[in-house]
Amino acid sequence: MSLRQLLDQVYRHAGIAHKRDISVLTPYMPALPTGLHPNGDDTAALPHPYGHTLFAIEGFIEEFVEHDPWFAGWCGVMVNVSDIAAMGGRPNAIVNAIWDKGGSKAELLMQGMRDAANAFGVSIVGGHTNLRANQTQLAVAILGHANNVLSSFAARPGQALVAAIDLRGKYRPPFLNWDAATFAPPERLRGDISLLSEIADKQLASAAKDISQAGLLGTTVMLLECSGVGAEINLNTIPRPDGVAWSDWLCSFPSFGYLLATDHANVPELLGTFSGRGICAAEIGRIVREPMLNLRDGDEYETFWNLNSSSLMGLGRGAYRVDETKKSLTKQEDYPCPL
Repeated sequence: MSLRQLLDQVYRHAGIAHKRDISVLTPYMPALPTGLHPNGDDTAALPHPYGHTLFAIEGFIEEFVEHDPWFAGWCGVMVNVSDIAAMGGRPNAIVNAIWDKGGSKAELLMQGMRDAANAFGVSIVGGHTNLRANQTQLAVAILGHANNVLSSFAARPGQALVAAIDLRGKYRPPFLNWDAATFAPPERLRGDISLLSEIADKQLASAAKDISQAGLLGTTVMLLECSGVGAEINLNTIPRPDGVAWSDWLCSFPSFGYLLATDHANVPELLGTFSGRGICAAEIGRIVREPMLNLRDGDEYETFWNLNSSSLMGLGRGAYRVDETKKSLTKQEDYPCPL
């Protein structure tokens, strides 16, 4: 398979289409009050006297919840914890909303959430229950705190793009969910997830994003769109498990997977922070000024996404920029507030 064929296949991945749905609602989002972190990141970040309060929510695909309710419950906790970590934060508390017809799958959902909450050391403090619905559904929200925020809006041209992924796992069929968590010791999970807050506190990176259902390349596009920049990636530097095809791996949802933008001087320490805990991390490319995602594989060089002509989330080119003197985010007034 050529690089062009591979990228075309990944482009058609359903996870990217789900993220593109965000752009339908972007025009209806009201403007945020002055001083608030922009919408479009892994979590909302609300100013706090000692950093930021982080607030996020996840809803889960019905097919996934119906097929594997225990794992869906586990993921309800895990992906929210990951979103808090991607912002440089630590999780505090979780609430959920569960719908089911009768309650048998709702019990499995709660068992999965309980097991994951115990493993990650976060409390489930409330929620909403409806056992008289027509189908099983799950939504989970989380609160956390960050001393220093890692933001999708803070990648800058000239920085290195780093991928950190826990490869000590396996697929949980029939979906491309790479599970390196459900069988891991809780102490290891807690230590691993705390790496992102340590990185933020040490200022080893400026931007980060949790690799989501959009896969590694789709998540990269989301990061680039928020920052109004582009990137060039060397395909064969991306951490990948042995025996897994690129066509699957680039569409996979890893239980621990992050993209980070950092200055080149920080790369050795950043990579060592992950490798010290057995997590595979590598510099996979560089951030560039032109808002396009291009990939190289040997002599092949192809464009995956051109943000000049096609938005993913509806932010539009240059919706926000980083004020280099103040290291703060400034809204461009001719663009609507993004979702």
